[in-house]
Amino acid sequence: MATGPISAQDHVRISQAIRLAEDNTDGEIYCVLARSSGGYFFAAAFTATIAMLLASLAVAYGLEARWLSLRLPHFVLAQMLAFACVYLVLWLVPALRIHLVPRGLRYRAAHANAVKQFLSRNVHVTAARTGVLVFVSLAERYAEVVADSGIDARVGQHVWDGVVAELTAHAGDGRLADGFVQAVETVGAVLAEHFPPTPGNPNELEDRLVEI
Repeated sequence: MATGPISAQDHVRISQAIRLAEDNTDGEIYCVLARSSGGYFFAAAFTATIAMLLASLAVAYGLEARWLSLRLPHFVLAQMLAFACVYLVLWLVPALRIHLVPRGLRYRAAHANAVKQFLSRNVHVTAARTGVLVFVSLAERYAEVVADSGIDARVGQHVWDGVVAELTAHAGDGRLADGFVQAVETVGAVLAEHFPPTPGNPNELEDRLVEI
């Protein structure tokens, strides 16, 4: 996808990195890049509503302090018009919503998407339960490595945390493709250590990065 955040040449590089990594292990590596892990309209609208209610309260006190009066129907009508305008902007410009959503909510949505991709892409159905998903969600600035049960029994979470740290560092420098390649190579080395290749080991998952 030349128009996406990863170029066609980068897709080839990542696919080659996956194939090379899997040559040395019975494990399987799958990569997913999500533009966003949620719509966030209602979460953003809720945050905006609270902010506007607080602003309305401040305006009301300010008017009273200056001995100015505004009829209640007019005040309520102005509030409703402000709400409608903000909701319309949030509806028409989805990119604004993420900035009104708490970080914890964004991360929970991205984690849920990572688990969803792990299951929907069948990373969990490899013969030896040795599938690993490398997942990035751009809007949330979130990355995660999801490993199947056969791997989690042998590899500590700190190993995957290190992979995520390297991947996010590359992404922060504008080198997301390099980050994926590095992550695949590191995951491949971990898998090779614990799950060396056996004769006739089939390739159970596609060797590519999927953009959603």
